[in-house]
Amino acid sequence: MVDRLADWVQVVDALYPQNHAASWDVAGLQVGDPNDPVGGVLLCLDVVAATLDEAAARGADLLLAHHPLLFRPLDRLTPATVPGGLALRAARSRIAVLAVHTNFDSAATGTTEPVVRLLDLRDVTPLEPALGDGDCKLVTFVPVEATEAVRSALAEAGAGSIGAYRACSFAVRGTGTFVAPTTANPTAGQPGRRNEVVEDRLEMVVPRARLAAAVAALRRVHPYEEVAFDVIERLGADEDGRGMGRIGDLPEPVALRGVGERLAVGLPSPHLRVAGDLDRPIRRVAACGGAGDSLVGAALDAGADCYITGDLRHHVALDACSAGMAVIDAGHYATEAAALPILHQALAEASARRGLTARLLASAVRTDPFQIDPGRGWDKGAL
Repeated sequence: MVDRLADWVQVVDALYPQNHAASWDVAGLQVGDPNDPVGGVLLCLDVVAATLDEAAARGADLLLAHHPLLFRPLDRLTPATVPGGLALRAARSRIAVLAVHTNFDSAATGTTEPVVRLLDLRDVTPLEPALGDGDCKLVTFVPVEATEAVRSALAEAGAGSIGAYRACSFAVRGTGTFVAPTTANPTAGQPGRRNEVVEDRLEMVVPRARLAAAVAALRRVHPYEEVAFDVIERLGADEDGRGMGRIGDLPEPVALRGVGERLAVGLPSPHLRVAGDLDRPIRRVAACGGAGDSLVGAALDAGADCYITGDLRHHVALDACSAGMAVIDAGHYATEAAALPILHQALAEASARRGLTARLLASAVRTDPFQIDPGRGWDKGAL
C-alpha cells in the first residue's frame, strides 16, 4: 500500500508532538495535501533551492526539514520572493514540506544529544525543563452534609489518584454566601436575600482524560442548582526528560581548549569561537544546539563552567565571561546538523513499525551559509 503524506505527519507527531513545540514555533505540515502519496522522504536541515533540487532528483515527495520554511505570514507568493517563491515551487512540484523544529529540539534525545555524546556527559538533565501535561485540580464547594457523597462520586469517576494512592482529597471548612433569585429553589437559604451556608472546599486532582467524567459526576450528585467549581491546570517538569538544552558533568575535568578540540573533531563543519581562559579546567557543561544564547542565564544558574551553543551575540558572550562562565559558539549549522542522524534513525524505526514503505533519505546538501577562514579553521591539535 502506498504511503500517504498524512501517514508521515502522524509518524512525526507521535515522536515529536506539535504541542511540544515552543509557542512561537510553526512546526508541522507547511506545504502539501495530506492525501497525496509519498514514495520518498528527504530529511534536511533547511528548505532551500538546492534541497528542493535534490528532492526532485532523488524522487522525494516530502521534504522533512528541521527548520520551518514559513515562519512569518506572507504578503505575496511569487517566484521572486523568499520564502514564498520556495513554497510556490514546492507546491508546483508536489513536494510537501513538513517541519520538525523545537518539538525535536526539546525531545529527550533531540538536537543537543550529539554534544552530550561527544563529550560523554554524565548525570544529564534538561537545562530548561519542559512543563509536562500535568493533571488538573478540581475544586468545588459543598454543603457539609453532602461532602462525602461528592467525594465518593468524584473518586469513582477517576479523581483523586496520586501515584499508588486512590480517593485522595483535601477539604477545609468555611462560609459561602449567595443571593438566589426569587424564582429559584435553593437547597439551603431563602430566595431574594443574602444567605450564609457552612460549606467544605473540596479539592481533588483529576487526570485530563477523566476531567469530563469527573465534572459530570460532580453535577450529578452535588445538591445545588448552580454548582460552583474551578478547574486548575497543574504544570510540572515533564517526566520524560523533555526540555531545551542539556547540562551534565564531564567524567573528569578537561581544559577549555580540550573541550574545543573535541567539538572541532566531532561536529560537522564547526566554526568555533571560544570565550574564556583556554587552560581553565571545565567539569560542568551546558549545551543547546542551534541558537541558544537565550539560555545563557539558565546555564549560569545551573553552575555551568562552560556553555556550548550557536549564534552567540557579542554582549551575551561578554556578560557570560564576566559572570565566570566560558562559552563556545560552535555554530548554528554544526550543532544542529550533527543531530540529523538521530532524527533519521528515530523516523526510520517509527515508520517501519507502522509498515510505511517510502524511502527515507538523508540530504547531502550542506546549508551552512558561512565559510570562516577556509582551510584555516580549528583542526585536531590546533589549540
